[in-house]
Amino acid sequence: MPNAMDAHAEAVNEKVVYQNPLLFLKVWELQGAERVRRATDAWNWHYHKEVEFLAIIEGGLEVQTMTSLTTLGPGDVMVIGSSRPHRTWGANGESVRYIVFQVDLARHFDQSILPYLHHFSELTGPLDELNYIFEASADARNEAHALIADIYEETYRARVGYEIAVSASIKRLLLLMLRGDERGILRGTEEAGIARMRPVLDYVDSRLGERIAVDDVRQLLGMSYHHFIKTFKRTMGIPFVDYVNYNRIKKAERLLLTTDLSIMEVSFEVGIWNMAQFYKLFKRHNQHSPKEFRQRMRN
Repeated sequence: MPNAMDAHAEAVNEKVVYQNPLLFLKVWELQGAERVRRATDAWNWHYHKEVEFLAIIEGGLEVQTMTSLTTLGPGDVMVIGSSRPHRTWGANGESVRYIVFQVDLARHFDQSILPYLHHFSELTGPLDELNYIFEASADARNEAHALIADIYEETYRARVGYEIAVSASIKRLLLLMLRGDERGILRGTEEAGIARMRPVLDYVDSRLGERIAVDDVRQLLGMSYHHFIKTFKRTMGIPFVDYVNYNRIKKAERLLLTTDLSIMEVSFEVGIWNMAQFYKLFKRHNQHSPKEFRQRMRN
């Protein structure tokens, strides 16, 4: 039996095969006895670029992400953000029946709703943070559950015009989260500004293990130092340095979860060569040290 370290080291980046390539989604129903959680379980964590929704029909399901362990029951709904490692098992080993809905949300923003694309971009935070909406409001939970069930039914019955019905339900789901977000997690930014910042975002994403200087990225946009600093914060909602550090720590979480690299090696892999600084930044985003994070997730 592989140990827990093996289980994390073999995390799978799943390629989702769309049932309809024009709808960019996969939806199906799972039914039966889910595996029981054990300390030495070796099943893989997995993640994919598609956002995932879970809608429980019968029984109980436990869902573990990098930041939470959640028990879901009949009627419950959960959203898991893009590229967020997660795994599931039956609550108390009981039989469970639920719908899994994976979708590339960005593909469903046509010209009529394109101004809202940046609300769901996950550039500075995962959509997981929106689960409070379903936990706090029975109405929101029931509506989301019904929409996911409708997407499943329409996809499998495939009656004429089902693509329109599915697309409409996805937009209703987006609207439900947008209007239900009383905490302002889906804070808006200027879409044109984000498009202009794209070269900078791509630059940061590809060089997290290296030194990233403001002087280097501002030149990509032909801006002065101070103009870039102000424009980035106004567009993205956070300072440039905080954005870089956030993404460094998110990558560090992934490495701690899925590899056996030492904490020092992880720090170096994400471009932080001062260990005191790495610990400080990690605790700022997690309220745990890197060691505590790894132990908590693996136990």
